[in-house]
Amino acid sequence: MRPEHLPLLTTVGAPTVAPDGSFALVATSRPSFEADSYVGQLWRVPLDGGRPVRQTRGFADSSPRISPDGRLVAFLRREQGGRAQLHVAPASGGEAAQVTDQKTGVGAFCWSPDSTRLAFTSRVPADGRYGTLEGVDAAQEDPRHFTGYKIQSNGLGWSTDRPAQLFVVDAPDPHAEPSVKPIGRAARDADPDVPAWNVPAARQLTDGPHDVGEPVFTPHGDAVLVTAPSGEDADEHLRTAIHRVCVESGQVTPVAADPRLSFSTACPVGDGWLFLLGSDLGEDGRSFVATNAAVFVVGRDGGAPVRLTDNETIELTHRLMPSGTDAVLAVRNHRGSAEVLRVVADGTVDTLHSGQPTADAVAALPDGGVVATVVTVDSPGELAVLRDATMTALTDFGAKLREATTVRTPTELTATSPDGTPVHGWVVLPDGEGPHPVLLNIHGGPYAHYTGDFFDEFQVYAEAGYAVVYCNPRGSGSYGQAHGAAIRHDFGNLDMADVLAFLDHATTTVAGLDADRVGIMGGSYGGYLTAWTIAHDHRFAGAIVERGFLDPASFLGASDIGWFFMPAYNGTDRAEQDRQSPTLLADQVTTPTFVVHSELDLRCPLGQALRYYTALKAAGVDTELLVFPGENHELSRSGTPWHRRQRFEAILAWWGRHLPVRDDERSG
Repeated sequence: MRPEHLPLLTTVGAPTVAPDGSFALVATSRPSFEADSYVGQLWRVPLDGGRPVRQTRGFADSSPRISPDGRLVAFLRREQGGRAQLHVAPASGGEAAQVTDQKTGVGAFCWSPDSTRLAFTSRVPADGRYGTLEGVDAAQEDPRHFTGYKIQSNGLGWSTDRPAQLFVVDAPDPHAEPSVKPIGRAARDADPDVPAWNVPAARQLTDGPHDVGEPVFTPHGDAVLVTAPSGEDADEHLRTAIHRVCVESGQVTPVAADPRLSFSTACPVGDGWLFLLGSDLGEDGRSFVATNAAVFVVGRDGGAPVRLTDNETIELTHRLMPSGTDAVLAVRNHRGSAEVLRVVADGTVDTLHSGQPTADAVAALPDGGVVATVVTVDSPGELAVLRDATMTALTDFGAKLREATTVRTPTELTATSPDGTPVHGWVVLPDGEGPHPVLLNIHGGPYAHYTGDFFDEFQVYAEAGYAVVYCNPRGSGSYGQAHGAAIRHDFGNLDMADVLAFLDHATTTVAGLDADRVGIMGGSYGGYLTAWTIAHDHRFAGAIVERGFLDPASFLGASDIGWFFMPAYNGTDRAEQDRQSPTLLADQVTTPTFVVHSELDLRCPLGQALRYYTALKAAGVDTELLVFPGENHELSRSGTPWHRRQRFEAILAWWGRHLPVRDDERSG
């Protein structure tokens, strides 16, 4: 894969299944250089193996949800340059009717059990802000006054003056006669109380100071369950609780409240079971380091939530889906891959699928099967059906990518760290016998993980002639809480030892790797460990430090998560924070270093890169700085397509100067 192949990367969203199990709808998305944006539509995928058919033709259609009665599908449609709005169309296909006209767009949404209403979230700007007062632009707005820690969010900006609120709206009949927008004399005489043209009137149910999210109707449809922070100290902790919002009155009451637990998902099942995804964040509500969520259940008669899964060893993703009348489907991250679990109210946990292809989002079928979005070794997204432990692909969205380029399959390895700890990872090889120059890649997080699945970055580097080495050192997710917490208050010790041990193992056991020509690179926490490693190990021909967490002390108060992330991971003692700072070790670096960052990054603010780059310059290090305008911390994953391409080109140009691939090593 080369940078110009980015538009061939088709990803697939969560599936929604027709009540009779005959078909599923999914949304695809791909980068477009022509629009410099992401485009995609809904696809109808027969579950009997029939040919998938594109069902919508919008610029960017996403998040389909088939109504409980199977007649309609609701989805989000974003016009070019606009915000995502809720639309409804016949599930069998046909024109969509616009349902919302929210100034800030629509976030999450759900159907009522009787298929007559939709609940959704949308941010509501404070009066006078974000264009709500004509003639007042951002620079002229009133000053912002803060009293808590939660004041900004990466990808959003200031967050306290536009909280996400809950709305309900009647579902339109797509078969009804369309209305006509009044103009001229008709517009003059129009009733001002009539809803906007062709858009039903939405009713706001909440008006609190904090975001509400993950709406789901109760089984009887009289209320909506949402997540939201709670308590007078909500700005001081990370806990979220489940709240019940009455559809008629808007009254909000807590559900399954617990002083230590934080619930991120509510999933009503059958006639009275309520499954929850929750984590124990400790007495202060900030103990998030390597803290896994578990499935809890509240019985038909209420009572305290009962934990059903072991959070020490089972790391679950954020979604639960109903399965039958007394169970849910969940996805577990496990050793750099994923497993599909069925968790029953009586505590039974069955593994339905593990290994390749790696499941992402899932939905249950009436016959007990499962439909899943999957990532494979040669495709970033497909839809598959799981029956009797056998996963069968239903789509082939990755075909165009495979036709245009060679997609290389990773080789799985396990190394041993100096203290005997196993280190799990992979190597992607370019064409030819080598020996090839090596790029050691380090993931972010740190409680995240690499997988052996398709990853565009590694395919690009391998196509350019580099062997790519990557692993999940201590601190990573998907290996249990103890593995993830091992680096707490000691960044750069065990994690660096693990990464270097894996590199040494790969270069000595995998044929075709040149141990004398190695570069190192990483983003976010991976940028941290890259910067830390080159201050201690000088074998590398070059380094790329991208969107890095580079100085703990100055992270506090600057990052959107700095108030809780840094003290939990690096400690509250300033001397200990400084001991773990790569910026303060810049004078020990001799490796040529490329610092890459984005202007709007609020997760690892631009100041982290500027301080580190300046310190390297002052120390006489061969260093360069590249800053992307208009992008945030997610540049490499969801930045604008042209910037993603330019990033790849800049990275390859850097390696071309500092770790060149010889002509006899290049791919054909």
